[in-house]
This record gives sequence, C-alpha cells and structure tokens, in this order.
Amino acid sequence: MQKNTIITGAAGGIGLAICEALLAQQHQVWAVDLDIGPLQELAIQYPQHLHRVALDVSDFKSVNAWLTPVLASHRIDELVCAAGVLQMGYVHELSPAAWQRTFAINTEGVFNLCQPLAAHMRAQRQGAIVIISSNAASTPRSNMSAYAASKAATTHFARCLALELAPFGIRVNSVSPGSTDTPMQQSMWQMGSSKDTVIYGSATDFRLGIPLQKIATPADIAQGVLFLLSDAASHICMHDLRIDGGATLDA
Repeated sequence: MQKNTIITGAAGGIGLAICEALLAQQHQVWAVDLDIGPLQELAIQYPQHLHRVALDVSDFKSVNAWLTPVLASHRIDELVCAAGVLQMGYVHELSPAAWQRTFAINTEGVFNLCQPLAAHMRAQRQGAIVIISSNAASTPRSNMSAYAASKAATTHFARCLALELAPFGIRVNSVSPGSTDTPMQQSMWQMGSSKDTVIYGSATDFRLGIPLQKIATPADIAQGVLFLLSDAASHICMHDLRIDGGATLDA
C-alpha cells in the first residue's frame, strides 16, 4: 500500500537521503525545507510523488496554516523530523540568539510538526514517527552545548510522545546518528576539527573515535529510518537507534 509521508529538512544531508529513499519506494512525500531548490532534480524524477514545501518549521503558525488543509484532504501515515542546525561555540562565547535558534529548529520544530500530526494519527489509530536526534544527546561535546542540549530534549520528547501514542497503534522512535558526511559535519572541519579527529578521537577534546573507523554516509542513516517506518519494525516503539559506528560505545 502506498504511504503518505511528511519529512522536514528534506533538501540536504540526511533529510535528502531519506527523501530519496522514500521516493524510491513510491511513497507520496511532502518534502519540507526552508530552501527547496536542491529538490528540483527529484521533482523532475518523481513528478507524481514529490510535493515540495518551502516552510520554516520553527514557526508554529506557518506550519499549522500549511498542515491544516493537507491533513483535511490526506491520510498521513508517516512523519520524519530531520530538520536541524548546528551552532558551534563554547558556552562563555555562545550568544543567546544562537542558543535560541538551535532550540527553535532542533526542538521546537519537532514539536511544531508532531503536535498536529499526533492528533491526526490518533484519530486514524495508525502511524509511524521517526525523529532525527544525535548521539551528542547522550555524550557531552565540547563547543557543542546548544546542539547537544537541543538533541537531548528532542530524544526525550520522542520517548514521551511514544508513550502517549502507543495505545493508539502509533509508533514513535528516534534515530541518533554519529558523525555523518553532510554539509553540517563538513562545516565542523572548517572550524578546526578534522576527519581524522572524528575517526580516531581526540584526547584534547575528551572525545572517543569511531570503532568502525569510518564516517557514516547519509544513506546509512536513511536505511535505519526506513526500517523503523516499515512493517518489519511493527513492534519497535520508544527506541533510540544509534547509527554511529560504535562511537558512543553504547553508553
């Protein structure tokens, strides 16, 4: 059966890989991002399946204004929240604006989609939600306090939402990627980190490396998301799937 899926952060990095994978499975996909330009090629390739939506997920009123007619006319089976930003900075240097923007997108943006979709899925007594978090949610990271804190909040929100929706047959899970070869990761390398530091660790930063000795691709993360959305994961709920090559030693 064809499924209808909404995904945020769909125009780049992990979100784009998930979007591509969903389309390859013939899902109807509403692909949400601030800049939908990078989705042009997919729009040409999947003209009957891809619906591009230019939207700021941190703006609840805008999200609700777009979603209301969509939910009135379509059954939405799946939601993937992949929109996210990284604001680097030591706490003593971090601006309130950077902190607030991080939470506005990484945490409030998740709530802004999940709140109306929770009501929609409760009514239909079916659905699956996957929220992209980060292994930084459970592991302290120097120079990344805003990002790590926002993802920790997101991960726990996913658990609470899962508890509320499970009695209605709705599964909510999170995926926590480690270092993944995306523009976000590459921006960190431009700020003094390096690929080798990520893979082999850094004693200076009290950071472990990656036991598999490689960085994930966006497609690696997408496969985990597709599994959690699928019927093969029909009894998996409230789970946080870490896809990090063993970097957090499952701690």
